[in-house]
Order: sequence, then structure tokens, then C-alpha cells
Amino acid sequence: MKVEYEEQKDNRINSRRSFVKEYLIVFAVVLWCCSGSILIFNAQMQQNADPWFMVLIGSSYVLFIGVVVYVGIKILIRSSFTKPIHEIRKVAEGDFTVRVHSQRKDDKKDEVEILIDDFNRMIEELASIETLKGDFITNISHEIKTPLSVIQNYASVMLKESLPIDKRMEYTDTILVASKKLSTLVTTVLKLNKLDNQKIIKKNTYSLDEQLRCSILALEEKFEEKDVMLDVELDEVMITTDENLMEMVWNNLLTNSIKFTESKGTVRIKLKKENDKIIVSISDTGCGMSKKTVEHVFDRFYQGDTSHSSIGNGLGLSLVKRIIDLVEGKIKVDSECGKGTEFTVTLKEN
Repeated sequence: MKVEYEEQKDNRINSRRSFVKEYLIVFAVVLWCCSGSILIFNAQMQQNADPWFMVLIGSSYVLFIGVVVYVGIKILIRSSFTKPIHEIRKVAEGDFTVRVHSQRKDDKKDEVEILIDDFNRMIEELASIETLKGDFITNISHEIKTPLSVIQNYASVMLKESLPIDKRMEYTDTILVASKKLSTLVTTVLKLNKLDNQKIIKKNTYSLDEQLRCSILALEEKFEEKDVMLDVELDEVMITTDENLMEMVWNNLLTNSIKFTESKGTVRIKLKKENDKIIVSISDTGCGMSKKTVEHVFDRFYQGDTSHSSIGNGLGLSLVKRIIDLVEGKIKVDSECGKGTEFTVTLKEN
């Protein structure tokens, strides 16, 4: 079986590495060796020296020059690669601050320079991942420690026999709330971890408007508790995507709207189809977000409004963003402090 390989052209390459200098050096050395050998041969011939002696002298001369050239070229090559290899070794040991520097004085790019650029970009990505990993561990440690401390402290107080029944019931409720928050955090982290490693989604065709209605009805009690009005405008739309993943998206976005909308406020849910695009918008008349918060709203554990941090963990919108990316959709946030927030999700029909 014949295997054909077609080299992919890299449009970033605008120059080829030239070895003319090295060729000229080798040519000059060879010319010097030949000239030297001829001169030695002529000198010995004029003195009627033994031919074998002349061959020995000439060979020794050529050998000596060859060794000198070999050592010189080896030193030149090693000096060119020693520093990059040293920097690569430091990266392998976990130092992501190093960079491999360009070997060219001009701004042109050859194959080696492109390789250096790609390697430096890889180091930057690794450094970014390492930073995110550190932040993730720090944040999740804090998020787990807080409810655990609440559970531990209240459980210790409940061991006192003199504690009144009403206080015991109050502390029991507090422990249940903290344990529920801890359970939600662990569940969300596991979901995110699963989605981070998921590449293929299970698609099926279903009614998106019906799914949104079910999500709204599932949160009906929460809407009533906060006395939040609903404005629902749903077109009949069929979609082919992962039904379970999209259910998580709507539940998170709707829960967020309820969370940040004051009593007597309004949450609007709209669904419409434009050509081959499906657009879902969920807006509220809540407190809104600052520009800085909008920029980081999908970052893990980020909570712009700390007044609501006790009823969230900063992972819900990260989960939403990951799912939208997975189904090849788009999500946009429009918000203004004091005027509310609108999340717009754009999906493919199939």
C-alpha cells in the first residue's frame, strides 16, 4: 500500500534558512587543505624526498585541519542549540516563565523561527492553565471550607443538652442549608469536569419551546416566593441538540434571573427563529452588572455581587458557557447597573 504525504504549507513562513555562510566556510577550508597539500608536495619534490614520507606529511596535514574544522563546527552547532535546549529543559521542570529567543536578527520567519514562536505560544498556554489550576484549587478550597465550618460549628453547639428546642431546630436548618450548598458545589464541579473532557454530544430532535415551559414551571415556586412577574413569549421551535445539556442552561439562567431580581420585578423569556438560527433571550429588571463583572461573568468562581454569594458558588454561568461552546452556540450578555441583565443564546437549528 502506497502512503502519500502532502506537506502542509505554513503561510507564516516568509523566508528560508540559508546555509551559504556554512558552505563558504567548508569550501574555504577544503581549498586551504588542497592548496597546503600541493605546496607541501611541491616542496618535498624539490628536495627529492621519499614519496611515502610526502604522503604521510600531506595526510597528517589534512587530518589535522579536518579535526580542527570538525571541532569548530561542533562548537558552532552546540552554541546554537545549547541555550534553547536549556530553556526547554526548564519548561519541562515546570518553569513557564522562560521563552526561547529568536535566532535571527531580522524580522523574517523561517521554519526554525516558526517552531520557536509555536513553542513560546505553547508555554504561554501552559502558564495560563497552571494559573487557572492554582486559582481553581484556591477557590474550591475556600468554597468547601465555608459550609464545612458552618456545619462543624453548629453541630458542636447542638451537642449541648441545655440548648432550647427552637434553637436546635434553627441550627438544624442552618446545617441542612450548608450541606445542600456543599452538595450543589460538588455536583457542579463534577459536571464541569465531565463537560471539560466531553467532545461528543448526544443529539435528539425536540420542542425547545416546550422545554423552556417545563424549566419555567419547575421554578414556579421560586418565582412566587420572590413575587417576580413573568413575561413569556415563545414561538414554536424544534431543535436538534443535546436536550439534557440545554435543560441545565435554562435552569441556570432562569435561577440567576430570579436571584438578582427584586420583589415585584419582571423576568422576560423570549424564543424566536431567524432563518436557520434560534435565539433565546432571558432578561430581568434586577440590579444589573458593572462592565468589569460582565467581562468576567463566565469565569469560574467569579461573583461580582458579593451580597448574593451565600446563595451561589460562581460556577453556574461557567457551566452554561461550557455547554453553549459544546453545542457550537453563542451566548451574549448585556447589562447595566440598576437596569437589569439580558442573556442572549444563539443556537443552530440542527
